Amino acid sequence: MTEDVVRFGACNLCEAICGLRFTLRDGAIVDIRGDEDDPLSRGHLCPKALALPDVRDDPDRLRRPVRRTADGWEEISWEAALDEVARRLVEVRRAHGSDAVAVYLGNPNVHNYGSLTHGPLFLGQLRTRNRYSATSVDQLPHHLVSHWLYGHQFLLPVPDIDRTSFFLVLGANPVASNGSLMTVPDFRRRLTDLQGRGGRMVVVDPRRTETARVADEHHFIRPGTDAALLFALVREVFEAGLASPAAYVDGLDAVRAAVAEFTPERVAPVTGVPAGHIRRIARDFATADGAACYGRVGLSTQKHGVLSQWGVQLLNLVTGNLDRPGGTLLTRPAVDLVGRNLIGRGHYAKWRSRVRGLPEFGGELPVAVLAEEILTPGDGQVRALVTSAGNPVLSTPNGGQLDRALAGLDFMVSVDFYLNETTRHADIILPPTVALEHDNYDIVFHALAVRDTARYSPAVFAPPADARHDWQIFGELGRRYRKKWGGRRTWRDLRLAVQSRLRPDQLVALLLRTGPYRLSMRALRRAPHGVDLGPLKPSLPGALRTRDHRAHGAPPELLAALDAARPELLTPLAAGELRLVGRRHLRSNNSWMHNAPRLAKGRPRHQLLMHPDDLAARGLADGQRVRIRSRVGAVETEVAATADMMPGVVSLPHGWGHDRSGTRLTVAAARPGVSLNDLTDDAEVDGVVGTAAFSGVVVTVEAAA
Repeated sequence: MTEDVVRFGACNLCEAICGLRFTLRDGAIVDIRGDEDDPLSRGHLCPKALALPDVRDDPDRLRRPVRRTADGWEEISWEAALDEVARRLVEVRRAHGSDAVAVYLGNPNVHNYGSLTHGPLFLGQLRTRNRYSATSVDQLPHHLVSHWLYGHQFLLPVPDIDRTSFFLVLGANPVASNGSLMTVPDFRRRLTDLQGRGGRMVVVDPRRTETARVADEHHFIRPGTDAALLFALVREVFEAGLASPAAYVDGLDAVRAAVAEFTPERVAPVTGVPAGHIRRIARDFATADGAACYGRVGLSTQKHGVLSQWGVQLLNLVTGNLDRPGGTLLTRPAVDLVGRNLIGRGHYAKWRSRVRGLPEFGGELPVAVLAEEILTPGDGQVRALVTSAGNPVLSTPNGGQLDRALAGLDFMVSVDFYLNETTRHADIILPPTVALEHDNYDIVFHALAVRDTARYSPAVFAPPADARHDWQIFGELGRRYRKKWGGRRTWRDLRLAVQSRLRPDQLVALLLRTGPYRLSMRALRRAPHGVDLGPLKPSLPGALRTRDHRAHGAPPELLAALDAARPELLTPLAAGELRLVGRRHLRSNNSWMHNAPRLAKGRPRHQLLMHPDDLAARGLADGQRVRIRSRVGAVETEVAATADMMPGVVSLPHGWGHDRSGTRLTVAAARPGVSLNDLTDDAEVDGVVGTAAFSGVVVTVEAAA
């Protein structure tokens, strides 16, 4: 009888990085459970972890490089594929300049430390200003606000949920997401513990989400008005004499003056939140023994996303809850991204997009401009594209326009193991190994976790013969690109060449040794459940990266943005309009988990959610097929009546739309749904940083023909 083998690792399919216990028999996984000894996840796991074998064994998964031909896709050798990619990219750059090659990095890159360590070694050589990623889809407002307030884009305070007594959540659904820019596995149990010690969670959202259903209070809010509500909360704290900011916080007199007009009475008809509730929430938050305000995707993906995230930070700052146990704190990760300058401070508007003039941040342009940069002729027009683990046709605004744009590129290469709605346009696809076949250390998500821990995850299986890891693909592309580009060698080229030959675990071992805990990779390998580094600890003002080591509560750029937005923020939305918002699901993760049978089964979840009163007003019935139309497109799907939606608001899930031809996603195509981003408008963006306004898109809903 074959003896079972037990191995430990962590799931890297979402930000929760749950520790897992794998049982193998005869070379196959027969059981996956949460690792009860993991100090962060404490035995928790969600359905996504159970689907890890589905991804590895997926018959649709690409296992060899493929090249597009007139007769369809053909497998080619790694040598031929890598050489052709390097040659074609060099040709485009020589003919049209560096900016003619664009880059798009999808969310899974952040979950794979090989992509993080070696991707820049190749992509940096392209010297292009046309860099895009999933960051500009939904989180750039967080980074820009931290850059201006705290001096670094990655100084992102995390709610200390394990000790807080008042948790205010806006535009976030951690029950479904397991946290986002807040790594919080086992959220439900943490919430139960919070409530058990007498604490409360208040949720503000246009939908009664999975998180809102288990909250102590839920308040509907009209999409796009969160900034007005937050400024009203801050004003009420001032007016009630409850402000207690730290001594190192500057600019709050200017903030008080700037938010003076946002009285609860003026904000109530704008937001839909009654004035009495606004006053009570502000006072309860300010007087709680530790309170944390947290706003995520719903706040960042709206026209006033930067102002909304500023409002979140202001509420924590003004009440003295920044850098306070039970409030919001900075992490102290074993790999110190900020202290080691592994992520730059960030810079704003050093250049702007060629067509619309939207600003870069941190070397990246908002992806809302990518399609127009491909479609608009002239110097700097994008003619080639490199994508890695991304599906922007489904995950970025006005996906239909981007779909058409990609078809006209001179050359496109994708590092991906699926032939999806985006990679179907590629000339060559380079498939990397999947999660179970490579080791990992969660560089980013340990730095955003609600508790400081460190964990190394060895590969569960050896990679297939002739497979390549992401880091090997990027390293080899970099070497070939340097050789074909030629030119004078610099010290930077030498450093890149050396780094590209080191494995990710070797690079991370160096970072661990020089980090705050002086950990070794050997020690982590000997700790299969991870290492507990303790609860979050106060670190300010020492950790601030501003030149004067003070927190700047009122950056002039944000005061100017508020002045410009003030009339709109204080004006109620037009009556009778329907506003579209997205939604998350626990069994999904953007667009790339829809081909896993274990996650795709169950009741369909692609319907448009709509309040019964809105259905009745349009003569529609529950379950009817409807046509949803916006300025940029239209889709058809079934409608589901639910009082969980605020009247005047409808909701579609994100990441669906698997009905395009030329893909190889058998399971996903059987339940295609429709793409939310065939309705979102690339012209509706945050006026400060250019993030697309996914939340609050004006739509019409009518019976399908």
